[in-house]
Amino acid sequence: DAYKSVYESVVHGGIANETGVDIVRIDAEDLESEGTAKLEGLDGILVPGGFGTRGIEGKVIAARFARERKVPFYGLCLGMQITVIEFARHVLGLKRAHSTEFDPVTPDPVIHLMEAQKGVTDKGATMRLGAYDCALTPGSKARAAYGRDLISERHRHRFEYNDGYRKRLEEAGLMVGGVNPGTGLVEIVEVRDHPFMVGVQYHPEFKSKLNVPHPLFAAFVKAAVEKSLGSC
Repeated sequence: DAYKSVYESVVHGGIANETGVDIVRIDAEDLESEGTAKLEGLDGILVPGGFGTRGIEGKVIAARFARERKVPFYGLCLGMQITVIEFARHVLGLKRAHSTEFDPVTPDPVIHLMEAQKGVTDKGATMRLGAYDCALTPGSKARAAYGRDLISERHRHRFEYNDGYRKRLEEAGLMVGGVNPGTGLVEIVEVRDHPFMVGVQYHPEFKSKLNVPHPLFAAFVKAAVEKSLGSC
């Protein structure tokens, strides 16, 4: 489900760090059936956006591997939601935590349908689309990467971080890296005490360019380079 723009943005991140990037494409369903062997030896793991239930548990497996092994991790849109689900399950102990997109009867809907989407029956161009502001949290990796307090990024989603779980998640170590200043909607999450584990609700790949790499892709690849050098 990864768009070509994601691959290109990873390459842009390599250019920002004056390094080549080898991209290994892994089918999330393989992780469900075969375990984590394909993740061994990677310097970074990226879970992109997507739709549908296929491979969801494999993506959760990848996020858990990255968190526990301290492998740089970057989640985009659905990848951000996977970050929250994995953390809620395996750190908070909410074993059935999920998104209501995939499990409508989950007892712990850490990701749920946006309020503005609940009355939508026509599934045309009715998602949260277009550019929205995000106020970055001081001291966050996102704030360090962007180098400013307020950013604007493009969105394409219906489901969101459930703010009802925010206090527990933050106390356990999943900090909020950025919020929409108008609605308070959580746009960025980061795992504390991790070299780089960042999930963003938006699509930064839409704004990355060869001559102007997106700052978060650059930061992700930088963390991967540091891991590679550290393992030599």
